[in-house]
Amino acid sequence: MEKLIANETNMDVQKVGETLTSNRDNIVLVGMMGTGKSTIGSLLASELGYQLVDLDSVIVEEAGCSIPELFEEKGEAYFRDLETTVLRKVLQEYNIVLATGGGAVLRDENCGLMKNNGWVVALSATVDDIISRVGEDPNRPLLAGGARERVTALLEERKHAYSFADVTIATSGKSTEQVSSEILIHYRG
Repeated sequence: MEKLIANETNMDVQKVGETLTSNRDNIVLVGMMGTGKSTIGSLLASELGYQLVDLDSVIVEEAGCSIPELFEEKGEAYFRDLETTVLRKVLQEYNIVLATGGGAVLRDENCGLMKNNGWVVALSATVDDIISRVGEDPNRPLLAGGARERVTALLEERKHAYSFADVTIATSGKSTEQVSSEILIHYRG
């Protein structure tokens, strides 16, 4: 009887261990807007045979309107609440590459969800690269009124927000292929 119980317990422990580690197969990309999360995420997903999930796209689908419209009509607090709800739902999936919005790291709850349900990569870039990539994009409500000043301020405000990541990769001066390869070396290493 003791042997049977021990075996069942070992099987339960093994199943729990598999459950806890299987969701670490998800790759979660965080970083400021314009650091390459969506572009690099697409390449990583293709390389790994994973599904790419763009968090902002899922939010837009869920809300039935654009992010600028959400900000304007409901406010940033409403958007952040919806972002957390959608993030929780998306991270129940396995074998995904998740490209988050730049502000997804502003809530500790979100950081915990990402850390507990994936391998987190923080992407960084210089102010000049971010500006050249996103410029005066009307779909970036936080950049309204002077992109350079806003990017500089946001980088300063969020400089410690990405410290929970498993690895940080600088994207400036590198091709998407180089960044993807660097991420995969760390991921598989």
